[in-house]
Amino acid sequence: MSDWDPSQPILEIENLSISFFTRLREIPAVMDFSCTVMPGEAMGLVGESGCGKSTVALGVMQDLGRNGRIVGGSIKFKGRDLNLMSDAELRQIRGSEIAMIYQEPMASLNPAMKVGAQLAEVPMIHQGMNKKAAWALARQIVEDVRLPDPDRILKAYPHQLSGGQQQRIVIAMALMSKPALLILDEPTTALDVTVEAGIVDLVKELGRKYGTSMLFISHNLGLILDTCDRLCVMYSGEAVETGSVRQVFDKMRHPYTQALFRSIPLPGADKNARPLIAIPGNFPLPHERPEGCNFGPRCDYFQQGLCDRGTIPMETIQGGDRHESRCLRFRQIDWAAPPKAGKTFEKAEPGKVVLRMDDLRKYYEVSANALFGRSGETKVVKANETLTFEARESETLAIVGESGCGKSTFAKVLMGLETATSGRVRLYGEEIQDTPIEKRNTNTVSSVQMVFQNPFDTLNPSMTVGRQIIRALEVFGEGKSDRERREKMLDLMDLVKLPREFADRMPRQLSGGQKQRVGIARAFAGGAKIVVADEPVSALDVSVQAAVTDLLMEIQRREKTTLLFISHDLSIVRYLADRVMVMYLGHVVEMGTTDEVFAPPYHPYTEALLSAVPIADTRVKKKRIVLEGDIPSAMNPPPGCPFQTRCRWKAHVPGNLCEIEVPPIKKLPGGHQIKCHLTDDDFATMEPVIEIAAE
Repeated sequence: MSDWDPSQPILEIENLSISFFTRLREIPAVMDFSCTVMPGEAMGLVGESGCGKSTVALGVMQDLGRNGRIVGGSIKFKGRDLNLMSDAELRQIRGSEIAMIYQEPMASLNPAMKVGAQLAEVPMIHQGMNKKAAWALARQIVEDVRLPDPDRILKAYPHQLSGGQQQRIVIAMALMSKPALLILDEPTTALDVTVEAGIVDLVKELGRKYGTSMLFISHNLGLILDTCDRLCVMYSGEAVETGSVRQVFDKMRHPYTQALFRSIPLPGADKNARPLIAIPGNFPLPHERPEGCNFGPRCDYFQQGLCDRGTIPMETIQGGDRHESRCLRFRQIDWAAPPKAGKTFEKAEPGKVVLRMDDLRKYYEVSANALFGRSGETKVVKANETLTFEARESETLAIVGESGCGKSTFAKVLMGLETATSGRVRLYGEEIQDTPIEKRNTNTVSSVQMVFQNPFDTLNPSMTVGRQIIRALEVFGEGKSDRERREKMLDLMDLVKLPREFADRMPRQLSGGQKQRVGIARAFAGGAKIVVADEPVSALDVSVQAAVTDLLMEIQRREKTTLLFISHDLSIVRYLADRVMVMYLGHVVEMGTTDEVFAPPYHPYTEALLSAVPIADTRVKKKRIVLEGDIPSAMNPPPGCPFQTRCRWKAHVPGNLCEIEVPPIKKLPGGHQIKCHLTDDDFATMEPVIEIAAE
C-alpha cells in the first residue's frame, strides 16, 4: 500500500452492484452505488431497514457469505480494487487496515475468553507483536476508550461488563491495529441514550486522535449530524442523495430525504397542531421494484411518463460540495414550500383518574450462590422504590429512563405478571397489586393491555394474523359467534389501517411495522382502557414510527384510552406525551407536564438525559453533559440519593447530604415535582440544555 497518495480517497466505491442468489432468482440488494471517503473523513450512510446500508459495508469487507456476489462496479481501498485481491491479501487488510464494529457487541466477543486476551490477540496476529507489548497496548487502548479500572476490565469476561462497556471493548479491539478505515454498523442502537452520547464522543475523539476515516451506518439522522462530515442517503438499494451533512440537512434535494425529515419528531412538532407526516405506502421488495424511480410510487412529486421510465442517474447540484441527487425533477420542486396542511386535532382534555399507584415497591430476592446450586445469603434487588403517580383517561404518560431503572418492572406489576412487594395499585378504584394475572377477572385483564417492543417475538409464527386476533377476542369473551368475532376482527384490521386481506397472511409475510399493527389490534381486542406501550416503535424505521405513533394517537382519541408510553427516545416522548415521569434506579426523580420536564429547572439526571438526545436539526444548540459511569446495580444501590455517583451538581449541596439522605420530593408550581437536595436558588441558575437558534 506504500504507493498510495494521501491526497486521494481512502475508499472509493464506483457503480457498485451486489446481488444475493437464491434457487428461485437473483435478488439485487445494491445497485449502481457510488461514494467516496477522503482520509480523516466521516461518511454517514442513512436509510431504512433493507435499503442496502449493511450490504455495502459487507461488500467493503468482502464478506457477503455464500449467496452474495458483487455483480458490477469496483471498491477501491487506498487505490487498490478489493474485488481483485486474493484471500491472503484480504486477510492482511481486514482487522489491520479496515476494521468493522457491529450493532451487537456480544456477537464480536468470545464469551469464554478474558477481555485482555481478546484485545492482545489482534496485534499478535496482525503485526507479530510479542505478548508483553500487546498486553501493554491493550491496557493503553482500554484507557483510551475511557473505561474505569483498566486492570479489572482486562481480567474480566465479556458477560461481566454492561452493554456500553462491551461496545467500548469492541471499539478498542477495532482500534488495536490503528486501522485507516473504521466501519460502524449501527454501533449504538442497543444502548441507552446516555451511553450512546459517551460512545459518540469517544468515536469522534478517537477519529481525530488516530486520523481514522469512518463509514458510519445508522438510521438515526441526529446521530449522523453529531458524528459525520458527509452523508449518503440510501433508498431501496440505491444512493439517492449525497453531500456534506449540513447541505443535505438544510438544502435537501431529493423527495425521499425530505419525506424522511418530515416523519421524525423535531423540536416544534406537535401531535395536535403539527402532526408528523408518515411516508405513504411501503418499501418495495428487492424483486418488486418499480420501473424508473424506486421512490416514485410514494413520492409527492411523481410525474407519470417521466419518473417511471428508464434508469434515473445521480445528478450534480450546482453550488454544492459534491452534492448530488437521483431525481429528475429536483430543479422544478419548490423546496421551501411548507408541507400540505395535514389534519389538526383539538387537544384532548384528560378525564377522570383511572389508574393510581401509591408507594409501590417491588423487590426481588436473589440468592448469591443460586447459579451454582448452593443456597447462601440472599440479596435484594430494589427494582421499584416508592412509586407514586396517577394516570387519567385520554392521557399519554411517558415513563423514561435508562435500562435497569425499573420502567418495565412497574409495567409487569400493573399487568399482573409480577405482584407488588408493598404499596397499592388501583385500577378504577379496585386494588390489583396482589392479584397475579391468572387470578384476575377477564374484565381487568382486557382493560389493561400491553404493546411490546419487538413485534416479531409476540406473534405466533404458525397462525394467520386474523386467527391470532380472533383468539384474543375469544379469550376476552367478545362476540357471540365465530361470525361475529370474524367481523370484529376485520373491524380491528380497519382500526389499525391494515388491508383486510392481510387477515389470511402469516406473520412472516408482514413487515415490522405491519406486525406491530397486529400487536396493537390484539391489544385493543378486548376494548382496552389502559395500554402500556413498552418501547413500541424503537425496533421500527423512522417513517414507520411516524405511522405507528399516529395510529396510537388516533385510537386514543376515538377510544379515550390511557396510554403509558415507556421509552428512552426523548424526541418521541416530547412529541407524544402529555406528562412525563423520569425514573432512575427504581425512583421517580422528576414528574410534570412535557413542557415542564423539557425546560429548566430540571432534575440533574433529566438535564443529562436531554443533553444526550441526538436531534436531527442544524438549528439546535445543545449543552453537552456526558454522564460518566453506568447506572449502579439495583442489588447494591448507592446510599443517599440514587444519582449522586454520577451527578455534576453534587458539589452545590453542602456537606455530604447527597451521600447520606434520600432527597425529599420538591414540589414546584403547577404540579411539577423533582426529587433532589438542590435549593430553589440552584434551580433558578439552571440554563436550557436544548436551544433553537433563530432562523
